[in-house]
Amino acid sequence: MQQMATEPRGEELSLAERAYRALRDRLVMLEIRPGAPINEDQLAQSLGVGRTPVREALKRLQYERLITTYPRRGTFATEVNITDLAHISEVRQELEPLAAALAARRATATDRATLTALRQELERADSRRRDAAELLHLDLQVHRAIYAATHNPYLDDTLVRYDNLATRIWCLFIDRLSDMAGHVGEHGPLIEAIVAGDPDTAARLARSHVEGFERAIRDAV
Repeated sequence: MQQMATEPRGEELSLAERAYRALRDRLVMLEIRPGAPINEDQLAQSLGVGRTPVREALKRLQYERLITTYPRRGTFATEVNITDLAHISEVRQELEPLAAALAARRATATDRATLTALRQELERADSRRRDAAELLHLDLQVHRAIYAATHNPYLDDTLVRYDNLATRIWCLFIDRLSDMAGHVGEHGPLIEAIVAGDPDTAARLARSHVEGFERAIRDAV
């Protein structure tokens, strides 16, 4: 027992981060359904980690509004409420253009290579039919790569949280959205503007993308 107590914190943190990312994406993609109970033991077993990393992950996920805890009832995946769309969009319409412009100014060679690879993946997705889950995963990858290219950790964290919440709404109405591939494909010109170092065009395309997302959801409701 003493050996376990003196194990390096880095390993524990890496397990917590792994648990967090896996659970976050399950919640975002509605693989854990809204309102479903969260069982720590089952999650720990399915992820192959102990309960402590799972508890650390759940603390972060509660802060990010992906799970909620009720006294004497337990912990549950947060419900998806369409009325949240307007609030989420207000934030994203201001911050997504800022992130795109900063990425165009600050992206490193590594960032540009990552974005270029995603651009190529978008082209492949456009040339052959992809299922909705694959397109959503690709959409998340593009957004997260753009946020990382801002090299502003506070902006990155904020936008990942709001993009996660927006994606949950998207998943809820995915069967009613007619041109999902087209929406994801809009990232192509945005990536091109960022890689070319054109902040004004990048900001304009990012704002248009967010506005188009909100319209598509409202049309589907």
